[in-house]
Amino acid sequence: MIDKQKYMNISIVGTGYVGLVSGACFAELGAKVWCIDTDRAKIDKLNNGIMPIYEPGLEDLVRRNVKAGRLFFSTDLTGSLPDVEMLFIAVGTPPGEDGSADLSHVIDVARTIGRNIEKYLLVVTKSTVPVGSSKLVRKAIEEELEKRGKRIDFDVASNPEFLKEGAAIDDFMKPDRVVVGVESERAKELMTRLYAPMLLSNFRVIFMDIPSAEMTKYAANAMLATRISFINEIANLCEKVGADVAMVRKGIGSDTRIGSKFLYPGPGFGGSCFPKDVKALIKTGKDHSSPLTLLESVETINERQKKVLFTKFSDFFGGNIKGKRAAIWGLSYKPGTDDMREAPSLTLISQLLEAGCTVKAYDPAAMDEARQRLGDKIAYAEDIYNAVEGADVLFHVTEWKEYRMPEWQKVRSLMRTPLLIDGRGVFDKTALEGITYLRIG
Repeated sequence: MIDKQKYMNISIVGTGYVGLVSGACFAELGAKVWCIDTDRAKIDKLNNGIMPIYEPGLEDLVRRNVKAGRLFFSTDLTGSLPDVEMLFIAVGTPPGEDGSADLSHVIDVARTIGRNIEKYLLVVTKSTVPVGSSKLVRKAIEEELEKRGKRIDFDVASNPEFLKEGAAIDDFMKPDRVVVGVESERAKELMTRLYAPMLLSNFRVIFMDIPSAEMTKYAANAMLATRISFINEIANLCEKVGADVAMVRKGIGSDTRIGSKFLYPGPGFGGSCFPKDVKALIKTGKDHSSPLTLLESVETINERQKKVLFTKFSDFFGGNIKGKRAAIWGLSYKPGTDDMREAPSLTLISQLLEAGCTVKAYDPAAMDEARQRLGDKIAYAEDIYNAVEGADVLFHVTEWKEYRMPEWQKVRSLMRTPLLIDGRGVFDKTALEGITYLRIG
């Protein structure tokens, strides 16, 4: 019988997006959690209540559980091992030049575990890792135990995350499903006990073998990326044939087999997951002589789509754009986050600067991140109106709610050339009061 009342001691290695959100949420559910990272500066900030990422509700969640004595931050992985029953690996797996996931940090953690464990431990990969990675984790631990002449029982499991940046806490607490790959009853029992508080809400924990769990994460993200590239292709064709992609979207989205989610045209997908996971899955296909030609096309379409906004701008001015002033609303790859990894705004800014334009941008959350990435290459606005002063074009790149209902008369009066290129198709052109309106589709 599983004791659902007994609290659990767990470690989470990596305090990036996945590790920090997961650690705070597990603590909120009653577990005692050590969040571990090699970055001393980051740990010091967390111990002082300073969040390294922007995520709504995260700061309050962290502070509440630190105060309650359930959440700790440390650089000492080995020091936490005697106290924990399971350890989550949530370190980064960035893409290499060939698209493959870099597992070096994952394996480093596994080797540290093998060098230091003295009792049973369930090691769970939370990082997004290719199929077969759990075997590499197991092998690394076993090799280190062999060097020590130790025989200590341990299990490896896979528990991929499906968190959406900007809504991560809700996604964790009220998930569509929790996918868990295990290879022993002991591991299954521990994972069931960990998620027991959420089982009261009757959500689904789907147990499966580890390779299937690893593949599920990649397949899910690849499917969503495919839907985005599909609707972007349709949007571009709609422009050519005189159809309205907004109407087309409603028409196909009303089919319950299709649905309306992830069918919004835009300047391409970005972020920390979709681009790298598509690349990694393509590489896995090549490695196993099973090429994923559909996903290769998805990737190609997405890279092309990131250039659409600039092309519309250049075409409008007949290519005469040197010296033009561009305003940008939205820098993060999506609203609700400061994450600019693979953001369409970066491609747009690069094209504008290369063409001899000046750029002034505003984002409610990503200004600090932009300054780190771009330095003084662009100007940074105080608000949406300051961004458009003297501008020849306004690009709407990220659909923050703050941009939904501006004073269009004021916007037009501040701009040198009243041109709006709406990368998200959210504005009503009849309300724009003399502003030229272009959109995708």
